Amino acid sequence: MDISGYSYTTAKAEHTHTYLWKPAFQILHSVLGNSQPRRVCDLGCGVGAFTSALAAQGFEVHGIDPSLSGIEVARVAYPEIHFEAGSTEEDLTERFGKFQAVTSLEVIEHVYAPRQFAMRVFDLLEPGGVAVISTPYHGYLKNLAIALLGEYDRHYTALWDYGHIKFWSIETLGRLLAEAGFQDVKFIRVGRIPPLAKSMIAIAQKPK
Repeated sequence: MDISGYSYTTAKAEHTHTYLWKPAFQILHSVLGNSQPRRVCDLGCGVGAFTSALAAQGFEVHGIDPSLSGIEVARVAYPEIHFEAGSTEEDLTERFGKFQAVTSLEVIEHVYAPRQFAMRVFDLLEPGGVAVISTPYHGYLKNLAIALLGEYDRHYTALWDYGHIKFWSIETLGRLLAEAGFQDVKFIRVGRIPPLAKSMIAIAQKPK
């Protein structure tokens, strides 16, 4: 995924999917407990809003994103946090080492090569580490509601530059993560009632 030319604006900086933050924090605190230093990689960090929120929760966090303009905005806004431009097309582990957790919120739906993405997430984790990956939820009832309400063109619009190119279900994302070597993959649905959820969060563990 190379979107190094993507230009973030102030409006983009405010579009941070904050409804995902609380469940992501709860997952990380539950899995990592009070261990130190609790190193977390926020992969696809954008302009760093969620990365900063992770740091405020006491995690030692590194933000990585392929957008050079996004990283520039993040560094100015949150100078105390380590941000670097990077892509899943490269060996991120060689550059950044391994982490106890990797977060990636609303990123994988933009990725051209999801198997490579999943492999990089797996490699970035220490044995026993956990991946927390969110993406818009798609299931039978939600897809039916979109069709019946005539919302197909708006929801699946082809007119969004750098927009969504993959539409994941629990089955397909679970299969992707299992293929990458993750075990004990679980899902929670967030935003609205579960059948019409905005997003789903996959929690996947790397074997110890």
